[in-house]
Amino acid sequence: MGASSGIGKCVAERMIRRGWSVGLAARRKDILDEMATNFSKAEGQTIITAAIDVTDERAADKLLALIGDLGGVDLYFHASGIGKQNPELAPDIELNTVNTNGLGFTRMIGAAFRYMAAHGGGRIACISSIAGTKGLGPAPSYSATKAMQNTYIEALQQLANSRRLNIAFTDIRPGFVDTPLLSGTHKYPLMLNAEDVADEIMRAIDRKQAVRVIDWKWRIITRLWRLIPHTIWRKMKLSR
Repeated sequence: MGASSGIGKCVAERMIRRGWSVGLAARRKDILDEMATNFSKAEGQTIITAAIDVTDERAADKLLALIGDLGGVDLYFHASGIGKQNPELAPDIELNTVNTNGLGFTRMIGAAFRYMAAHGGGRIACISSIAGTKGLGPAPSYSATKAMQNTYIEALQQLANSRRLNIAFTDIRPGFVDTPLLSGTHKYPLMLNAEDVADEIMRAIDRKQAVRVIDWKWRIITRLWRLIPHTIWRKMKLSR
């Protein structure tokens, strides 16, 4: 989900090259169709595309239809998301972010979870962000929705274990990645290459990791962030 650009596209390409049967979903189906055409299929490999907008109330039904066309799902990979710096707190940016990263995320992850619960299990991998570590003043709704995603994934893993369901999760938390999502006038520190991030994501999935912070520099930084008391963090001025 979210395979038409950025990290989602890079990961989708790696899955296709491995010979996996893949369902590609995003708002722009034309880009997905071009991706599918550009790859030669391995024997028995299926590549299906679908136009799905996670903010659409019918998105969950479209996902289930895509899964049905594939004949089932072992891994649901969620890369759909938006985020902008918004220190002026423009309402359209805040609400669109919550709608996509909050409501849309919950809609799609829930649909995948319920399907796997009824069909023997699977793995759900999601791209969240290091932004969920602490509330970030320059990007309030983005950091808040990413924290929500971290907690939601953890809660669903506990729920799956309590219900003895064979469902596992991989929460992928990259630092700032050089993708169209972060293009614009704002500068971001320690930007990561999308191709390198995709390689780390594939390793995390292969190793069945529960949480993966990408990369080593951001692992150190986020650990330091957690050590800062909230009373101090609230008074800190973060650069835009």
